[in-house]
Amino acid sequence: MKMKTKAMLLGVLAVIGSCLLFANNRKVSNSVLDEPKTPIIRTAYTEAPSGPIDFEKAAAAAVPSVVHIRTTTKFKQTAGRGPQGQNPFGDMFGGGDLFKRFFGDGGANGESSEMPDQKASGSGVIVSSDGYIVTNNHVVDGATSIIVTMNNRKNYTAKVIGTDPNTDLAVIKIDGQDLPVMAIGNSDDVRLGQWVLAIGYPLNLDVTVTQGIVSAKSRNIGINTRATAPVESFIQTDAAVNPGSSGGALVNTNGELIAINSAIASPTGSFAGYAYAVPSNLMKKVIGDIMKYGSVKRGYLGISMAPEGLDDAKKKELGINDDVEGVFVAEVDAKGAAGEAGIKKGDVITKINDQPVSSDARLAELVARQQPGDKIKITYLRDAKEHTVTAELKGALGTFASSKSAAIESLGADFSDLSASDASRLSIAGGVVVNNIRNGILSNETNMRPGFIITKVGDHSVKNLTEFKEALAGQTDNFQIEGVYPDSKKIYYYGINDFKK
Repeated sequence: MKMKTKAMLLGVLAVIGSCLLFANNRKVSNSVLDEPKTPIIRTAYTEAPSGPIDFEKAAAAAVPSVVHIRTTTKFKQTAGRGPQGQNPFGDMFGGGDLFKRFFGDGGANGESSEMPDQKASGSGVIVSSDGYIVTNNHVVDGATSIIVTMNNRKNYTAKVIGTDPNTDLAVIKIDGQDLPVMAIGNSDDVRLGQWVLAIGYPLNLDVTVTQGIVSAKSRNIGINTRATAPVESFIQTDAAVNPGSSGGALVNTNGELIAINSAIASPTGSFAGYAYAVPSNLMKKVIGDIMKYGSVKRGYLGISMAPEGLDDAKKKELGINDDVEGVFVAEVDAKGAAGEAGIKKGDVITKINDQPVSSDARLAELVARQQPGDKIKITYLRDAKEHTVTAELKGALGTFASSKSAAIESLGADFSDLSASDASRLSIAGGVVVNNIRNGILSNETNMRPGFIITKVGDHSVKNLTEFKEALAGQTDNFQIEGVYPDSKKIYYYGINDFKK
């Protein structure tokens, strides 16, 4: 009897132990880092529809994974010459731009002389059961407090894990377990006319689902202007979205995430017919890098592409043939991946890894999904003949003569090397003299006078025009120009804002 009791007790302990082991080693599901799964549901879109499209199952599957994000940002005076009390979120709605972020106002009216904390709201999508959430960078940028509310009304405090202004994506994290994870679909399979659902928390409402179709792919709308190397290849839809929907989900009728809602086309700031979302395949690369490494590891091809919308005269000047579908190479960095692979100015890239490219947005997306060191197959036309090469992507953005010239021109002045005798007299290693200041960044943002000698741009010392151009090419939005006047030993500093806006 004692032996039997002891055996039973050991059996009970073993069961308890196995349960504890299972609980302590709970498997974390992650739809970004895990291998793709089969569709979570089967709807009319999975196979040829024989009746009405079923949105109900897709919405029921996806809604629990979409969260409401509320942020607080401590007010601070913005850089530049803006008036005291300027709204730090003003650029998302101002300027009369047709294309706008849509980030909901949480109620700050901006009327008091001392601005209160700025409150706003957006949306996000849970991509791992332990609390990783993808949203837009502009939703959490500068936030000092982030509160995430689940579909079941439970609140969490979140922290920012990493951001990528180039794609306007961000990862935040809450402390949770067994959270509902949204399955991620393949955005390359998205087709024009396909039914989609937009899910988010617009206008401070509870979770909202709207339906529409995919109206375009690989749209570049020029909204990531403040990024150093913007990648825009949006999926365009007519599913209704509004302020507060930023970071929400665009899903197919299988309930799978195919894009992150990011911007709208609107003359008013509210929905007027079109919305734009970051494709899931690009999102997986960006978010996966942030979760693995803390930042995005992006490969660069090292080419400059001809802008879209050129008139016939400019196309003729560049040698662009409208009868050829592909991306015209306007410039090549000789030390970049494409240059080392043999790509030249005037070539037309038609495929990347055997996937057709008919726009610079699509080409930029396909390259941005790769890592530095990855090898990609490039198919291109030269003299009406098709060629194929393999290029190993670099980890740095290429530099081009035209971009350097444009950066210099935007300052609105003439520049020359400081003579060796003047450098010796002033006891400096060298510099660049500012001459003939006219309309441009220097006159608009500083009180710099002609004759000023630039010795440093950002963190880079400059001794001549060549170093000055290189230093300018490496700057982002805001930096300082440092130098002296020939009649003074005092060091002067001039702030430059929104340099690449």
